[in-house]
Amino acid sequence: MLLPQLNDPKQLKSLSIEQLNTLADEIRRFLIEKLSATGGHLASNLGVVELTLALHYCYDSPRDKFIFDVGHQAYVHKILTGRKDRFDSLRKQNGLCGFVKRSESEHDVWEAGHSSTSLSAAMGMAMARDFKGEDNKVVAVIGDGALTGGMAFEALNHIGHERRKLMVILNDNEMSIAPNVGAMHNYLSQIRSDRHYLRAKDEVEGLLRKIPAIGGRLAKTAERMKDSLKYMMVPGVLFEELGFTYLGPVDGHDLATMVDTFHQADNVAGPVLVHVLTTKGKGYKPAEADSYKWHGITPYKIESGQVLKAVGNPMYTEVFGETLIELGRQDERLVAVTPAMPGGSGLFPFSKEFPGRMIDVGIAEQHAATLCAALAMEGMKPVFAVYSTFMQRAYDQIVHDICRHNANVMFAIDRAGFVGADGETHQGVYDIAFMRHIPNIVLMMPKDENELRHMMKTALEYNDGPIAYRYPRINGTGTALDTELRCLPIGSWERLRPGDDFAIIACGPMVQLAEEAADLLKREGIQAGVVNARFLKPMDGSMLQGLALAGTKMVVLEEASQAGSLGSAVLEHYAEQGLHHVTVELMGVPDIFVEHGSIKEQRQLTGLTVEALCGRIRTMKAASSYPFGKTTTSS
Repeated sequence: MLLPQLNDPKQLKSLSIEQLNTLADEIRRFLIEKLSATGGHLASNLGVVELTLALHYCYDSPRDKFIFDVGHQAYVHKILTGRKDRFDSLRKQNGLCGFVKRSESEHDVWEAGHSSTSLSAAMGMAMARDFKGEDNKVVAVIGDGALTGGMAFEALNHIGHERRKLMVILNDNEMSIAPNVGAMHNYLSQIRSDRHYLRAKDEVEGLLRKIPAIGGRLAKTAERMKDSLKYMMVPGVLFEELGFTYLGPVDGHDLATMVDTFHQADNVAGPVLVHVLTTKGKGYKPAEADSYKWHGITPYKIESGQVLKAVGNPMYTEVFGETLIELGRQDERLVAVTPAMPGGSGLFPFSKEFPGRMIDVGIAEQHAATLCAALAMEGMKPVFAVYSTFMQRAYDQIVHDICRHNANVMFAIDRAGFVGADGETHQGVYDIAFMRHIPNIVLMMPKDENELRHMMKTALEYNDGPIAYRYPRINGTGTALDTELRCLPIGSWERLRPGDDFAIIACGPMVQLAEEAADLLKREGIQAGVVNARFLKPMDGSMLQGLALAGTKMVVLEEASQAGSLGSAVLEHYAEQGLHHVTVELMGVPDIFVEHGSIKEQRQLTGLTVEALCGRIRTMKAASSYPFGKTTTSS
């Protein structure tokens, strides 16, 4: 066994290729075993075992910089850089992060949870290296899916223009290798990256140009012939035209070939793109058979591949997907748009029933947003189904193309609030703050899955501009679902429990927490009302006015950034109305990035618990019993 003795990537350099292949098998068994208990990104990591081994074998991390796009495929990198003993804590609170994390290891030089950032980061590191007069290597590993992001093309264009030395590895797991084509391209790669060939090519061109009278024309003719041959022979002509030397495609599971290719790439002075073909889920049949399902997986049984799912109510995402089908049957103008998340957004059932009305644009949130605006302007009813964390990538388009045009786009914002094990890069706690201030938009959040259905109906029937409903990454409450959908009055809140002295203004899953707290406080003789603030914009000004006039002390409770979200909106409302003697306490997510763990742990960390809420109201009650108790607006 080689893996137990491996604690530093430098140890790889003493191994033979045969030993590296043995180690690759051990790593796959290790990943399959560990992730069966913790869950995580299995298929993508099984696909890059040899690729990651070859990188660490050929180069010297952390002096040489490895930048993994998104970072969910860096488990092998973590194993090779001394973190294998921590894999039992993967994605758990205070444990190993599921993505690359700079605070974890000096070998993690760039961290990301969103795609398409690696090439820009690589360019920045290559430029910094050159400014400092250093000579380390810079390598970006990006998947074919992430390459659909517009930012990646912006970076490719800049890298090709600057022609600085760096390597981009395109990890392509959507193609198979045809042996004859692969052999031809391996041959071309060797020729085109050979130092002697490159020098000879320049010398021949120089000699041709020196021939009197006709030399320039001969050189231009030779250049045109070279370009014609390139277009016929080289599959990576796009990258060549952008200024890269293209090598590949290469079998990403052939360690010897990978090592040779990286050595070839080192001979090239400028940017190189190595096209590597890999198989997602390599070495584990269930993951190979369904790499989408096994991309991010919960715990499972190794032998059968059976996924161990907790028994519970349907998730909000499932309710959204089924309700969208109902609405699609009612209105043929309805189309669903998603940026590469049809499964995660619950759209597979809709796509089966309405294949022509399901639009997956790839990892391109900006394009998706503007596409929705244009669809709406032409009379369609687009639903932009997107995770909260990914929607922020389309902020400019939401402002400029949707809201400014007052386009009737429906936003289905999934993963709103805490997301658990995916952690700080994926938390859906910012969208209220960055959308609430944009003119024309309506924002909603349901207290349960039944109200989500009615909000979806409300959005479909709304014709006065953009409208959004946001929902969490949790199971529903088990509330019975109404068979007949109805529209909710825009801007209306719902008073669930009376209480003149105190009122908890809550939205989304915090409504249930507020009701639990109200039950506990009632036993102590404290009557706390509960308000379902289901419309985040516009708010129910009439209810807020009534609470203020009654002298009710309020706590605004939300699983969202305290800065700029519902609590801020309530304070702004009272300031605008000139009501300065109102007591308002805010309970939201503080000004920190909340790391990975369970949603329960994340709520405990940020003080969004029944106990904390009861404590806050008890403190308010105690303060109000003094003659000089707190009566001014506060947070």
